[in-house]
Amino acid sequence: MSSSMDSDGGSGSGDGDTINGETQESGQTIEVDTGDGGTERGRISELLHEAPKAAPIPQQITRNGGDKRYRFTEVDGSENGSMDGIPGRAQSPSDSAMSIPDDSPSVQGSVFSSPGGSSILPSMASRPGLESPTPSFRPFDRRFQSRLSSSVLTIPRAASPTPAYLKGHGRQASINSQILDSGDTETPTPPWEVIRWTKLKKMNGQAFSEVGKRSFGMPTCISVSASIVLGTSKGVILIFDYHQNLKSIIGPGTKAVESGAISSIAISADHLIVAGGHANGSIFTWEIAKAARPFLHVPSLQPAQMVNRTLDGHIPNAAIRHLGFLGVRHTAVVSADDRGMAFSHLATRGMGAVGRSVRTTRILGRYPNDVSTTGKPRKPSTVLAFSPLPLGNVERGTDTLGLTAMLTPYLLVIVSTTPIAQTQHKAARPKEVVAHSAMSGCLAWFPAVKLKVNDPKTGSDVSKVKLVYCWSNVLTVLDVDEITSPDKDKPPSLSFKPRSRWKAEEAIVAVQWLSRSVLTVLTITQRLIVLEDETMRTTEAFDLVQKHIYHQDLFSEQLHNLVEQLDEDDLSMHGVVADAFYMSFKAYKGRMFLLGFNDVSIGSLSNWADRLISLMEDGDYIGAIQLATSYYTGDADKLTIGLPEDTALRHQMVQDKLVEIMTASLKFAFGQHQKQAAGGDEKNLKDLAEACFAACLSIGDIDFLFDEAYEWYEDGESEGIFLETLEPHILETKIITVPPTVVKAMVSHYVTKGLESRLEEMVCHMETVTIDVDQVTTLCKQHHLYDALIYVWNQALGDYVTPLIDLLTLLVPSIQNGEYFSDGNAMEDPIFGVNALKMFPYMSYVFTGRVYPTGDAFDDQDAMNAKAELYWFIFSGRTIAWPKSTGTPFLTQPKQEHEPSFPYLRMILKFDAPSFLSALNEAFEDSFLNDTPERAVNGGSNRDMSEEHIFGLSVNRQYIVTILLEVMNPNDFALEDTIYLDMFIARNLPKFPQYLLLSGTALHKVLTGLCNYPGDDLADDAQLSVEYLLSVYHPPHIASLLPLFEKAGFYRVLKSTYKADKQYNRLIQTYFDDPNDQQDVFDCIADCLRTRSGLTKRQIRDVHEVMEAHANDLVRLDAIRTAQINEIHAPSLHGPFLDSLPIGSELQYTYLHTILEPEANISDSTKPLPHNVFTERYAQLMCKYNSAHVADYVGLVQASDLRLESVLPFMEDSGVIDGAVVLMARDGQMQEAMDRLIKHLRQLEATLLGILGGSDEDMQSIPAAEAAQDLLDALQKYTNVGIWLCCGKEKAHVQSILSPVRRTHPPMNELLPDETLWLDLIDVTVQTTRKVSTSLLDLVDSTATELKSEKLTHQLRTLVQRCFTALLKSTSSPTRSGASLSFLRILRAFLTRASISSPNLSDLRAVLASIFSAYAYEESILSLANRLLEKDLFVNVKSATSLRQRGWRPRGSTCEGCGRRVWGPGVSGDIFSQWEEQQEMEDKRRKDRAAELASGGLGERGKGRAAHSRNTSKSSPIEANKGKGKGAGLEDGPPAERQPDTVDLGSLVVLACRHIYHQSCLGAVQVEDASLVVDGREFRCPIDG
Repeated sequence: MSSSMDSDGGSGSGDGDTINGETQESGQTIEVDTGDGGTERGRISELLHEAPKAAPIPQQITRNGGDKRYRFTEVDGSENGSMDGIPGRAQSPSDSAMSIPDDSPSVQGSVFSSPGGSSILPSMASRPGLESPTPSFRPFDRRFQSRLSSSVLTIPRAASPTPAYLKGHGRQASINSQILDSGDTETPTPPWEVIRWTKLKKMNGQAFSEVGKRSFGMPTCISVSASIVLGTSKGVILIFDYHQNLKSIIGPGTKAVESGAISSIAISADHLIVAGGHANGSIFTWEIAKAARPFLHVPSLQPAQMVNRTLDGHIPNAAIRHLGFLGVRHTAVVSADDRGMAFSHLATRGMGAVGRSVRTTRILGRYPNDVSTTGKPRKPSTVLAFSPLPLGNVERGTDTLGLTAMLTPYLLVIVSTTPIAQTQHKAARPKEVVAHSAMSGCLAWFPAVKLKVNDPKTGSDVSKVKLVYCWSNVLTVLDVDEITSPDKDKPPSLSFKPRSRWKAEEAIVAVQWLSRSVLTVLTITQRLIVLEDETMRTTEAFDLVQKHIYHQDLFSEQLHNLVEQLDEDDLSMHGVVADAFYMSFKAYKGRMFLLGFNDVSIGSLSNWADRLISLMEDGDYIGAIQLATSYYTGDADKLTIGLPEDTALRHQMVQDKLVEIMTASLKFAFGQHQKQAAGGDEKNLKDLAEACFAACLSIGDIDFLFDEAYEWYEDGESEGIFLETLEPHILETKIITVPPTVVKAMVSHYVTKGLESRLEEMVCHMETVTIDVDQVTTLCKQHHLYDALIYVWNQALGDYVTPLIDLLTLLVPSIQNGEYFSDGNAMEDPIFGVNALKMFPYMSYVFTGRVYPTGDAFDDQDAMNAKAELYWFIFSGRTIAWPKSTGTPFLTQPKQEHEPSFPYLRMILKFDAPSFLSALNEAFEDSFLNDTPERAVNGGSNRDMSEEHIFGLSVNRQYIVTILLEVMNPNDFALEDTIYLDMFIARNLPKFPQYLLLSGTALHKVLTGLCNYPGDDLADDAQLSVEYLLSVYHPPHIASLLPLFEKAGFYRVLKSTYKADKQYNRLIQTYFDDPNDQQDVFDCIADCLRTRSGLTKRQIRDVHEVMEAHANDLVRLDAIRTAQINEIHAPSLHGPFLDSLPIGSELQYTYLHTILEPEANISDSTKPLPHNVFTERYAQLMCKYNSAHVADYVGLVQASDLRLESVLPFMEDSGVIDGAVVLMARDGQMQEAMDRLIKHLRQLEATLLGILGGSDEDMQSIPAAEAAQDLLDALQKYTNVGIWLCCGKEKAHVQSILSPVRRTHPPMNELLPDETLWLDLIDVTVQTTRKVSTSLLDLVDSTATELKSEKLTHQLRTLVQRCFTALLKSTSSPTRSGASLSFLRILRAFLTRASISSPNLSDLRAVLASIFSAYAYEESILSLANRLLEKDLFVNVKSATSLRQRGWRPRGSTCEGCGRRVWGPGVSGDIFSQWEEQQEMEDKRRKDRAAELASGGLGERGKGRAAHSRNTSKSSPIEANKGKGKGAGLEDGPPAERQPDTVDLGSLVVLACRHIYHQSCLGAVQVEDASLVVDGREFRCPIDG
């Protein structure tokens, strides 16, 4: 085996974990026959020298980490990709990424410095003779933003894919992923073996050969300590050393071989004694050095001893399944058998085996012949797992307790065996165990050990005792804490706390501690899973099926009742009992031992160094670097691979290896690079550089990159790969210090490839200390990298004026003969014009104390110096020579004799006034311009300062505004420029009133200038500026400015002015003039006219005049809101508003609808005003726009408000027949209304007959079915109107009948007016039904239409049925001469008329027959419902009667009052004969009652209740009446038999509580309470109340 793990100090967990108090001995090795002679592993560098030429290049690996990188990509040859989203516009100042509102942090943009940009911006904001910029870019609402301050984080750097074997495992990741076959997944296999398995061939040849099997039997169990011990099926124990030599054969020739197979085996803590448990229940212990005879023999009980048992011990033929030694003692053994019993065996010290006596104590289970204390049969049980606590390398109190853990199908039990057996802890099976799953159980201890590094949680240098136990698929880790007892003679008390729980996908059959922090789990399908203890994270998982692990079915026979008699409702039971694997799977000192059916294998997890070497041997040097980096950072599994949890120890172990791997990898990679063609392995070199950068950044060794790695790339002529890999790390500021040689190579490389902008970004993120300033500034000017140039001048030299001079120099060629930028195309050159625009974001950044272009904050002193220099340069007003000592004067007009005043300010303003004023707008927000004494002190007035610093510190806002007003005068600057100065002043004066003081004349000029804006696109900005200014400046003659505001369209200003002056009429007029804010006029009017607005009558009249003048405009804006406002505040304006609208328009209808039928939630909780004058007009308009509502509305208004002659024509024209009928009926013209209704019904009939009688072609050309359905719906509707009309007349008729005025009845053959109405309605409906039904019959055989004849016929007959039903209902009169006569007269008249109009009555007969059949159907339904009701009623009444007659049975047979017997055997008197007499009386009374009913006697009683005597039952002495009251009932029973010398005690009374009394006895003890009396009597039980 490899010793790299030992040489690197990583042994298992890396913290000195040991078991049984020993550390691994360096001389203790296992000879492994690998078949190839083995391979000696040397240094990594030596391996790489002779790496195979054809070594495969694996998939390149990135480091495991979350570091983000960013790379800029070239698109269409342009490096300037970050401005794609910024639109450009013509004739405006630099579109300098101004996008952030005024109250946001100050950042504003620059543009690209490299030529060939994708967007070339215009050079000037305004030019003489040109119109204003369009559209407005609102310079004072936006902020400059540098390209480099935002674009760096826009394009992520691509990362290489990471192989799956370098990714971290989730808690269940590897279990799920590795269940699949290798052919079903593309997950790459790591080049190393996760576990290196070795078959012990020499040992296997002796133990598993045919000779060995015949001599010793088959191996049945294994135990590992300083030796490898095998137990066999013939009762023999084989002991091998680690050289695979058979050191001892124990058992032949002794009683042991007669005791059956070895079923369990154990080794003492000092490796000197071995114990074996046999199938017949015997236990033998042997001294390994003296194996001739047993050291100790513990036999099982004899059958005779089981009868009258006085000793403890295993029952006969119960196989010993578990065995172990307690502590360091050779004579203390614990054992458990498959019958669920466990014992501790303590032997006394004596002379050899003969002189020792063994005391056996039962610690678990019951003997088979013991009687259960509960009387219930015991559940079958066994010991699934069993283990005593082994010793650690530190003394603990638990060492003397003899702790033993036992796992049964139901409980985990931990007992201490010394000094006495005592249960320390019990735990039931977890609820997480899946019901009816495979039953399995296993456990393993890990003792307390000494730690190299204190536990980070507890701070202790000793670990806790831990127990892992598993039931089915649920694994639990239990911590054992010792609580020291104050009495030294008493053992410590123990605390058991379950700490972690983990669920596998299948049952767990074996578990072992591989180290203090690593667990190995074997599942029922022979899958091995490696877990980290603290995190319960699965680190490895793979199959061991090919190992053919030895397993046996040991427990199913004992537990067969739990399986064969499975109760599906009992969730605690299992479906199957798993085979036992615990005797075949052991772990010792970080290695695993497997007992198979044919061999023994030993396996060990490959440690971190082995894995790195495997990757290197496989040719994946990049993967090795990345894996080593993940080991260093702790992203990979640490504990499983032998790395300590402690970060410092892990770094110390890995760092040197990582540097060594990088060095060897660079040497190997560039050795291969020389052999291959040019460019053939650039990708490998690039990935190698990425891996080296990640590794060096992780270990904090940047010098390795530039001192060694860069030299390899430079010598291999591949420095470009290194530099491009370096780029994202610079941009992310992970590497900011770069040696000058690398900077020089970087500039050369990027300029050669045309990547100047990326070079510029890198320069702006680097420390300037190591930069060659002359070289970089020259290159920046040469390649127009002005962002980098500014950065170097500022950071390296602290010079802030020179960059501005360099940018202004670009503008000098455009000034000809004293004219600024007279040539419109002069500044369109991207090299000059676009780069010159960088001065504005540069000034913005400096004025606000930020580094350009990164946006980082300056130090306070540097910020003050920078601001002072720039303010001095721009506002000093004279020509300046810079640098002061050696420089020459910088002239803006070198061809002119004299420079103008403020030459640099004037030049900047002529170039782009809006952008400069925007930069100043940001500068004004900075406290540097506050004119306070503290600024001079902080600026260093106590020390010598230069001229520029003294001047700069004296500049304030007042000075700047004064200079701007002087320079930007109308004679030198066009209106297109001065408007921005006016806006600048108007915006800043309200912000800083304490620092700015301007005369009224100046402010008046500002207002005038703002009103005379040069273009409509600036109107909104100008108005906003006026609003700002008027918030602090109040002109003395505001009236003189109003015409200017009106001309400029500053409606917001006008509104605020009129509102302040209380000119409400002009205020409302302004809302009408403002095209963008007309909707708000309603709120304004409502606010002006509200009750408590305070307006005078004159003001209100003026408001009304404005409203009336714009009445048409208001209604067209919103007719509803207009009507509501007038209804609430100005009802007198309704007439003028309606007259202003077109006659008969929908606006009139909407207006009238709002005031005449207001919605409940809009009426403002006030009652609507009467508007009778508009009712007729509203009804006329409603006929046109909402005809369906006319009838309802006419029924609501008063009859006097609607004149029939004015409204009826509109109704007729609009076809609102129902409304016309209602109106005529209300006017008393009942017959005329019915005639009009009948006329309309006949029109509908004719139309329907025309549709039904059309040809097949006509039926197909029109939607006949839909049209017919609509006509039938109309017939139904107007038939209902006719019914309403008749019913209304009938009501009037009834009122006339009930009135005191007497009227003569008409002759029998003459109809009343209301009867005539019914006759006309029934006649027209019947005739319509008859005619249409005939037409429908003709369509039955036609296929040309989709008309549903049956449905239409049913609807037609419903019309007539509804009429007859309404007639029957309305003619029902309370008078004796009422309903029947009226109905008969109408029916007789109808039949007479029908016989006259239709000689053939067959059709009419069919119609009437169907109608009356419908009534018959209704009658049958009613009769059926009555029968069902009667049946239910009978059942309920019968049940109630039977319950009532059942009576109550008294509790006893004696009176509760006097104690005399009242019923039952021995009672005096003939009770039965008296009962018969009473029954006869009841029968007679019942017959008399029936005769009375038959003779009609009840008819004379009327509705009153019959007065008859109360029935008194005398049928039984115990029968009771369940009357009212508190459950107390009474009944007159037969009196008890009277004795000649006794008093008659009266009838018997049985109460609800079943107590019985004589009536007289009960009456004597009753409480007088008249409220409780019912039917003359009421009793309460004296006992129960």
